[in-house]
Amino acid sequence: MPAPDYILKLRQKIGHDPLWVPGVRGVVLDDSGRVLLAKRADNGHWALISGMLDPGEPPARGLVREIFEETAVVAEPERVVSVGTVGPFTYPNGDVCEFLDVVFRCRYVSGTARVNDDESLDVGWFSIDDLPELMPGHLTSIRRAVAPAEAAHFEP
Repeated sequence: MPAPDYILKLRQKIGHDPLWVPGVRGVVLDDSGRVLLAKRADNGHWALISGMLDPGEPPARGLVREIFEETAVVAEPERVVSVGTVGPFTYPNGDVCEFLDVVFRCRYVSGTARVNDDESLDVGWFSIDDLPELMPGHLTSIRRAVAPAEAAHFEP
């Protein structure tokens, strides 16, 4: 995912040092119970739609923005599925990031799923019973999102 301008400005000051970044991930389900996935351009893996929040951006609103920017799908967050951390990751340029990861279950509202920016190679709807190999943690997020609603999962 391309870094937002505020991250690039921070990187000018801190170099490659570890950076804590708020992020969101969406389990978007259509009326048939299929999940929306994107094949990421940066690593070629299938994944849930995710992204970094802008300063002051509410997580649900940021996720709706990310879903539309990446897939042209309008979605509505229904509930928080989990809150945890992802990383740390070291990117090819040497930048180190760790993410606060807020996962939402979302329902499809409108739009035709397609590659809508340069972050994805492919976008599609997949049956829960026929998912491609996913990035680590993404299958767990899907399973939690389709399970009966309960309190959000969090790492103790």
